[in-house]
Amino acid sequence: MVPEEIGLASANPDKAAEIAEMLDGVSLLPRPAHVPDVVEDGETLEDNARLKARALVEATGRAAVADDTGLEVDALNGRPGVHSARYAGENVTYQDNVNKMLSELAEVEEGKRTARFRTVALLRRPDGREIVCEGSVVGVIATEPAGSNGFGYDPIFIPNEGDGRTFAQMTRSEKAELSHRGRAFAALRAQLLGQ
Repeated sequence: MVPEEIGLASANPDKAAEIAEMLDGVSLLPRPAHVPDVVEDGETLEDNARLKARALVEATGRAAVADDTGLEVDALNGRPGVHSARYAGENVTYQDNVNKMLSELAEVEEGKRTARFRTVALLRRPDGREIVCEGSVVGVIATEPAGSNGFGYDPIFIPNEGDGRTFAQMTRSEKAELSHRGRAFAALRAQLLGQ
């Protein structure tokens, strides 16, 4: 049974808006302002999602949903992976991370710029029960940014299943159909709503 209200662990407004659309039909509450950011020092995406969900459950006493996403680039031996949000350092912008990625791949030819995005979406209930869902998408890293939608690495990630556009060139609904986060949260929504 779906809890009447589920707390959303992410305070990132871009991610929160995406998740709210993907969990249509689920009553989500924003993370209360008094709940601080969690140090994401887990070794895996699931570890980090669990840290965030557990912290919100403990602070609010209600079920919480959290996620963590990693971009794994083959030419970089899977980096940045679990460190994707902090790839260029602490307190950096999306553009800082994109610039570092493009710089590190500057000498890598187009056919070897393969990558995958992975997201783990995790719902934790106050009694400790969890639902864990994963989504992934394979693609390539573009040689330069394109598009103004989305956030993070969206301007440089071109999914193989798409039509050659970056995620940032797609509408939010187009991206949700193909994206790692869309797939993870579609699976979570199906379990929550019993579909």
